[in-house]
Order: sequence, then C-alpha cells, then structure tokens
Amino acid sequence: MADVMGGVMRVGFVGLGNIGKPMALRLAATEGLALQVYDVAPDPVAELVAAGATAAASVAAMDADVVCVMVRDDDQVRAVAAEVPHGTVLVVHSTVAPATPAELVAAGHRVLDAPVSGGPMGAAEGSLAIMVGGEADAFDAARPALEAMGTKVVHAGPIGAGTRMKLARNLIHFVAFTAVTEAQRLAEAGGLDLVALGEVVRHTDAITGGPGAIMYRGTTAPIAEGDFWHGVFSHVAALGEKDLGFAIALADELGVDVPLAREALPRLGKGLGL
Repeated sequence: MADVMGGVMRVGFVGLGNIGKPMALRLAATEGLALQVYDVAPDPVAELVAAGATAAASVAAMDADVVCVMVRDDDQVRAVAAEVPHGTVLVVHSTVAPATPAELVAAGHRVLDAPVSGGPMGAAEGSLAIMVGGEADAFDAARPALEAMGTKVVHAGPIGAGTRMKLARNLIHFVAFTAVTEAQRLAEAGGLDLVALGEVVRHTDAITGGPGAIMYRGTTAPIAEGDFWHGVFSHVAALGEKDLGFAIALADELGVDVPLAREALPRLGKGLGL
C-alpha cells in the first residue's frame, strides 16, 4: 500500500546479486516508488544509492510497505523474513523449496512467492516473467513494484503457486538443456559446426516459440478425436516420431548415446494427449 501522505509506495529490496541488482535498478528508476536497499556487499549498495535508492543499515531498519527478497537459498530467505515486520508484504523472488512459502505464512508473515524467469538480461530490461503465489490483497499491494520489474506478471494462485509454476517452467528449461547436449554430441559426431547449429536453434525457436508452442491446452487429459487439437497434435506427433526415429538411427550409426531421444520417441504422442 502506498504512503498516504506522499502518494509514494515504499519498497525494500534485499539481495543485490546478478539478478537482484538489475531488478532493484528498475525499481529505483520508477516514479512513485521510494526504494531502500540492503546487501552485505557494499559495491552494489553504492550503485543503487547513486541510482536514487536509500541504503538501509539492516533489513530490520527498512520502513517499507513491500520488501522484495532475492537471496541465495531458503535459509537466507528465512533469515531475511525474521527481520521483516509481519504486516509488511514479503515478496520472495528467490526460487525456494515448494513448502517454504507456506512455512513463512505459518510463521505469521504476509508473503508472496514470486520467482522470476528471464535472467539478468530480462532483469536489466524490466522484461522478466514474474510468477506470483499468495493472497489477492497482498498481490494488489505489491503489483506496482512487480510491474516495474516484469512485463509478464502472473498471479498463479494461492501461496506456493508461484514457486510451483517456476519449477514446472524450469523443468522444461533444464531437461531441454540436457537434450541440447545430446543433440550437440550427435551433431559433433556428424561433423557439423555446433555454433552454427546453435544459431539455427535460436532463430527457429524465436519464430515458433520453442517448447512453449504446444502449451495452449488447459489440461493434459486425452484429446477427443473431434477436438481441434487432435488434428494439430496428431500432425506434431507424426513429424516428431519420424524425426526422432531418423535421429536415433543416425546416432546408432555414429555410435552416439541419445537416451533422452529414445525416451521421447514412445512418450511423445501420449504426452500430447493422443
């Protein structure tokens, strides 16, 4: 909630690391927000002060409506939370264990779990995706700060929903990274330029949306044959099974281990709901 006298929302930010610092810089540059920052490292604090923020002597010394936290792990989040007054909205941007947000609520804190996606570049541009779990009134109170840092702010549901959405999103991210390493080994064995392959992947994913291109249904249930998506995904499955089959055959020929491709081949159609 904004300061009634000055019409200014008071925001605290704790944790000025690779992503936290550019997030805080976006807040410092936003009209209508008065930013206080805290970090154990003096240099990023000095940079934020130069950008217009105020340095807090400690977390407990912050006088804020909303305190955003971007620290290393669950234990650091708990340590910060212990110094935040219970009436203040505590916005946890760190990716924590699924049970941690509810534990903080049970301890009496007013919490939003709000992990982010988009990395340091998205943080610097203010274009992060921010996935938020928590009560609607707390979300509304923190929204001006969230929208200063992200262009896709999603209220995913009750407490813990933001963390669950982030973990589902990052499952895609890191399984895909593992698949990329498999594809690189196959490409290398086939005498290809791996950098050129990477350029092709980034180019085509920017056009198609990458793995997100199939994420338009509101359920993972089987698709009825008359459903529009049955035709679309039948086409996707046919192409995918053909190309996976060819890739596995090439891997066998070149002596390359491709366990993810072998797992994907029988699972693709079923996973699509066919």
